[in-house]
Amino acid sequence: MELTFQTAAPTERLYSARQSMQIEGQTGCIGHLRADMGEDGKGFFKTWKGHRENLSTEEFQQEFESVLNALVGDEQYGGFLKSRDAMRDFCQECPESSFNDGFAFGFRADTAQYAYLIRLQPYKGEENLFIYCYRRDWLDSHMKQAEKGIRFITPHYEEKFRIADGDSVRIRCQDGRVLDRVCRYIDDCHVEVGTGWDNLYHICQFAEMMERNGNSVIPLRNSLPLICYGKVPEKRAIVMFERGFDGYRSASYVTKGRTSQKLVDELNSEMGVSKAQAAAMLAGATQGWATPAADPKNYDEQGRPIKPRNQDRGDAR
Repeated sequence: MELTFQTAAPTERLYSARQSMQIEGQTGCIGHLRADMGEDGKGFFKTWKGHRENLSTEEFQQEFESVLNALVGDEQYGGFLKSRDAMRDFCQECPESSFNDGFAFGFRADTAQYAYLIRLQPYKGEENLFIYCYRRDWLDSHMKQAEKGIRFITPHYEEKFRIADGDSVRIRCQDGRVLDRVCRYIDDCHVEVGTGWDNLYHICQFAEMMERNGNSVIPLRNSLPLICYGKVPEKRAIVMFERGFDGYRSASYVTKGRTSQKLVDELNSEMGVSKAQAAAMLAGATQGWATPAADPKNYDEQGRPIKPRNQDRGDAR
């Protein structure tokens, strides 16, 4: 058995947790194993939950047993299943695998036919290991389609904005309520909004429902920070932007000989906010979060708008 092992990409981490029946069906999710290391951190108490019994073939079961043995005993994969201490040390050596505010660590192991999405939680009192097992070709095919993003449209099929699979939207209700919902890609015309038995919508059905109820919808992109600092033309002072909220609030800082823009860049850099993200946050807070300008992918590293490739062709003559 040839096994490749690597840190899970952010999009892959979505599949290291339980999915809806729609997504499990499309990704070929066979089932998942969860385990904890016990009170002393040296045990291995596991439970298996099957999702697609027709895919749980004898061939798969034999391979999965070999994968588990490799992750326990083969040092080339870190040996992180030997104990909770070994798991913790392994996770600390792979900080890029961290997600959920450092509570979980994601990895992916592949064989020729199957993909194993692994979530580690190396803490006493928690379930320490989750392994979700997929048909590799089904999973990769679904993820490739999901790269196109989730479309939000008007009832007349005019595109308003797109978000990445796993990003959220904010629904502003007519009665003043604000609802934040995680969205999952199903196919080009269907989306899951939140959780529950009635969360699956055709994108036009969802648009019609929002319009009928007098609600508005804006994207809450994970590519944007929760907060950042910036400057707006109408104010000389430094201001703070919050993702998903219109406008800004003043932030009192002493420049100490620096320009206010220099201080803004320093403050954002300390929080890990790039200039592209800061530019998108400014646009979202002042122009609207559904505008293309509120997406950091539309800026370069210096926070300057990226021109469309075909722009300026007519002017060059």
